[in-house]
Amino acid sequence: MTVSLFMVPLLDLTAQYNSLKAELDQALLNVAASQICVLGPEVNALEAELAEYLGVRHAIGVSSGTDALIMAFMALGIGPSDEVIVPDFSFFATAGCVARMGATPVMVDVESRGFMMDPALLEQAITPRTKAIVPVHLFGQSANLDAIMAIANKHGIPVIEDAAQAIGTQTPSGARVGSVGLMGCFSFYPTKNLGAFGDAGLITTNDDALATTLKQIRNHGMEPRYYHKIIGGNFRLDALQAAVLRVKFKHLPSWHAARRRNAELYNAMFTEAGLVQPPSDALLPEPGKIFLPEALYKGTAEDHHIVNQYTIRVADRDGLRAHLQQHGIGTEVYYPVPFHRQECFAYLKADHEAFPVTNALCETVMSVPIYPELTSSQIAEVVETVGSFLRTPASTHI
Repeated sequence: MTVSLFMVPLLDLTAQYNSLKAELDQALLNVAASQICVLGPEVNALEAELAEYLGVRHAIGVSSGTDALIMAFMALGIGPSDEVIVPDFSFFATAGCVARMGATPVMVDVESRGFMMDPALLEQAITPRTKAIVPVHLFGQSANLDAIMAIANKHGIPVIEDAAQAIGTQTPSGARVGSVGLMGCFSFYPTKNLGAFGDAGLITTNDDALATTLKQIRNHGMEPRYYHKIIGGNFRLDALQAAVLRVKFKHLPSWHAARRRNAELYNAMFTEAGLVQPPSDALLPEPGKIFLPEALYKGTAEDHHIVNQYTIRVADRDGLRAHLQQHGIGTEVYYPVPFHRQECFAYLKADHEAFPVTNALCETVMSVPIYPELTSSQIAEVVETVGSFLRTPASTHI
């Protein structure tokens, strides 16, 4: 086996930490000295900074992106006999949180060139039991909110934006995701563009009354202390996580720009190497070729895509992953199993044939390293190693 000159991890959080070590360490020590460990001034300051950045009236720090979704559903009173429409292709929490409320997740297929909820399929999924629509802004790009909001408004259905992977992403109009629907849900899991030192999240809204309710839900429904008008949960954000996020937040624009720069370099190198199949609505790329990731929109907004993941599509995905691993290059598959085929959702008895795009994506998508500190030499190594596999006759692949 040939050993790569470069060890290219899927993500290198140590490099990010080392670049901010002094500031991060001091921020953590400040919280330790204050002994204000849950909510408090650090959380309040983070919420104010993110509300201004996202262009919303209220940004509420919570314990995780998953809990943000749970809180949004709780605030709407979603429960048994209700339905919530979600894309079939996303991280499990999108549908799992619906089921945790006792409601039914209704999956719709996604667009082949954006991987997100297909608005053309949305209206036919709406029933009298539909209580919310949850578009996912996948991999750092924006779902087609104009079309989705038009359909939702026509039927009077609230939209909850799952923006877990898209902090700062802009729609074609320039609005940041999470500011368009009734609520927006964000994750600060360490692998996100803005990542904490553990679990953390945010929920946004422009509705003053809803914000009050969400803050009560965050803290066991309590307001004032020890008086509970509603039932909530422990969804509070730790001050340590808020302090970390405030340090990192100042660098977020430059990290977005670096990820886009790396993505553009990948695009150029893959194209120059003759490995790219031109964009099309084909479900499977030709053998020996890849589909490059496509932003649903490529407008004038600077942050039209924050490139949380750089995801290519390739026919022999599993073979290519094994080849890259042999050469010290990290990859991941987001996501190998669609919602409708998850064992826990077998009771829904979904029609497998109703999700042709999602089924194809789950067999062909693969994400390669895209983190901001990635060097051009590492990117070249990834491209060269992908090319060495694709140019080899399929019959010789391991």
